[in-house]
Amino acid sequence: MAEAAEQKERLIGAEAKRLKREVLGVPDQRKHQQRAAKPLTSRTKEPGTQQRTYRYRFYPTDTQAEQLLRTFGACRWVYNEGLALRVKAWEEHHVALGFAETSRALTGWRRAPETPWLQEVSSTVLQQSLRHLDSAYSRFFKGTARYPKPKRKHRSRDSATYVRTGFRWHEDPERPGTGLIALAKQTEPLDVRWSRPLPAGITPVKLTVTRDRAGRFFLYVLVEERIARLPTAFVPGTDVPKAVGIDLGLTALVTLDDGSTVDHPRLLKKYEKKLARLQRELHRRRKGSSNRGKTRAKIAKLYALISDVRKDSLDQLTTRLVRENQVLVVEDLAVANLLRSSKLSKAISDASWGMLLDMLRYKAGWYGRTVVVVDRLFPSTRRCSSCHTKGERLGLSVRSWTCAACGAVHDRDGNAAVNLRDEGLRLYRVVTAALPTGKAPPSVIRASELPECVTAA
Repeated sequence: MAEAAEQKERLIGAEAKRLKREVLGVPDQRKHQQRAAKPLTSRTKEPGTQQRTYRYRFYPTDTQAEQLLRTFGACRWVYNEGLALRVKAWEEHHVALGFAETSRALTGWRRAPETPWLQEVSSTVLQQSLRHLDSAYSRFFKGTARYPKPKRKHRSRDSATYVRTGFRWHEDPERPGTGLIALAKQTEPLDVRWSRPLPAGITPVKLTVTRDRAGRFFLYVLVEERIARLPTAFVPGTDVPKAVGIDLGLTALVTLDDGSTVDHPRLLKKYEKKLARLQRELHRRRKGSSNRGKTRAKIAKLYALISDVRKDSLDQLTTRLVRENQVLVVEDLAVANLLRSSKLSKAISDASWGMLLDMLRYKAGWYGRTVVVVDRLFPSTRRCSSCHTKGERLGLSVRSWTCAACGAVHDRDGNAAVNLRDEGLRLYRVVTAALPTGKAPPSVIRASELPECVTAA
């Protein structure tokens, strides 16, 4: 209560406008002052379309690479300057600033004699950097993320986002879905390697250009397309939707309810000797030397290889599971909490459980499938899948156990997958039975968001 009493109220009105203008350097809004104020409306996608991102690698010329590096630095500087301005406004004057105020301050930064290099970068790209800052604040206020931190040159991701006014797109009529992309402040189009075409006849909504630690440039193209839903998957000869229970583990990456498993790739373990050798080599190099930079590049390329192989294997696995099953049942895992364990954090990070679950969710939304997330308190491991008797807690070293009630012998992970499938199907039937006639089931059903009477049944 004492802390709450010490907190000041947010300053608004004429005094807040004066502080923004005279102290913080945020000019007043001058455009359309005679018009009635209208609330901002976000852009809505067309009905029946889904947003999808395609990733392509491109090879910039020396001039393009130099201009992109300046763009990355300017976006990072604007993000940090906007963050510092919002922190100063609140801590020193208790004035809240949003995207509109920081965007008006950006105009002053670009005109300032100390920062003329900001004019070499498209203003729309810099505005998108401020939008990312505003989104970071929104996630913080919602309680889903920590307070925004400043970006660092060698720690943060090099990235720049271009909206439709920041790039030119010319589709190739002979090869629909491919074409020429030229970015703002650049005259030549990018040398994009079209590994697969975009949806024909569709203009990209947004482009994001990135450079990873290995020095590779990638282009992320966001489009809105109509993704054809897969036909409903039923158990052969019945009208029961085909379901699969998916138990994530460390001995095997995935164990399904039919007993089949997918091996843990253990990519970090596979390359740990080479990584250790390169890390020792880096430690011997003098800071700032060219040899140290070469060793850092080797380490970055090796980590990029590990990341690419891991993502590709998870992509293939999740696509297969989504295509073969109508209902996919997983356990609600607190991956962030599990990563705090010193014994398991390395193996869990190598397995990328969070990436696997994210892929299942968005692919289910694309193709008309349903992911059921069973509550983490559900005793999937120690409940007998034959007689549903709940046994004692099992240590991680126990890989199989015998039910004391019916004598059934269970594999730890296989039994958990069967229990997850049965519980997920029950929740799926309850939710679909309550839907209006003709309404499609949701793409994600969370047991934690359902009434207690449903989950306790």
